[in-house]
Amino acid sequence: MEAKQAVAALGALAHENRLAAYRLLVEVGPDGLAAGAIAERLGTPSSTLTFHLQQLLHAGLVTQRRVSRQIIYAMAPQAMNGLVGYLTENCCGGQAVCGPACEPAAAGRSTGTSAA
Repeated sequence: MEAKQAVAALGALAHENRLAAYRLLVEVGPDGLAAGAIAERLGTPSSTLTFHLQQLLHAGLVTQRRVSRQIIYAMAPQAMNGLVGYLTENCCGGQAVCGPACEPAAAGRSTGTSAA
């Protein structure tokens, strides 16, 4: 991932609603969710959510596809992995002291923090 792409991705994620939508899409995986289901789960008005999903789409973090009358959004795993890779590319001076770039959270934990 190039710096320009990383800046676009980070900018798209730098909003509470977009971050929540993206985290939900990451949670459900590559099958994605219909826009209406995302709005319902997040308690966000559809018109507002559409704007936010378009920002994530423009940044390349999500994909969209039409199924009948619904638009399904899904996370783009290569973009997520590219961003994480970009951010951790030179982690710890190249030493093997860092954990894996992407380690799934324990089941049921949704805060994004870990106990120390």
